[in-house]
Amino acid sequence: MKNLLPLIFLLVGPFLSSAQQNDPSTLHKTGDNVPAFTFSVDKDKTSSIADYRGKIVLINFFATWCGPCRMELPRVQKEIWEKYKDNSHFAMFVFGREQDWNVVLPFKAENNYTFPIFPDVGRKIFSLFATQAIPRSILIDEQGKIIYQSIGYSPEEFNDLLTVLASRLNK
Repeated sequence: MKNLLPLIFLLVGPFLSSAQQNDPSTLHKTGDNVPAFTFSVDKDKTSSIADYRGKIVLINFFATWCGPCRMELPRVQKEIWEKYKDNSHFAMFVFGREQDWNVVLPFKAENNYTFPIFPDVGRKIFSLFATQAIPRSILIDEQGKIIYQSIGYSPEEFNDLLTVLASRLNK
């Protein structure tokens, strides 16, 4: 089965996020280069998305008040972060849209999340990708191209994301 995942993705991949391809709130489509941006990794240090070239990168946008986000994030913790956190070819960034360190850090602690959560005050990063709608996940390949996007949360859509991740990281 592990050897079949890349083939399955090649056959099904173009259809996985067709709704997002036509969604007017989505500013970059699958196949586009990820827009350049920097982000705070702690209160005194920043990083650039360009620093992660050569890795599969998952970006997730959420808000602490968002019900679908609260349903998705436990799965992100269990089925993505706990599985791939030690994979040197993987990086993940979860951004609290319109939320600062004083909101995202307590939220992370209260929910026992161990994945990286960062603030996105003023939608600085989110606005590079979309005009509205969370949760939102964007998967970027080693060359910096967007290879998958999802809007909202559904178990089926999340399973599609897991399939794409597995096809890229379980080689």
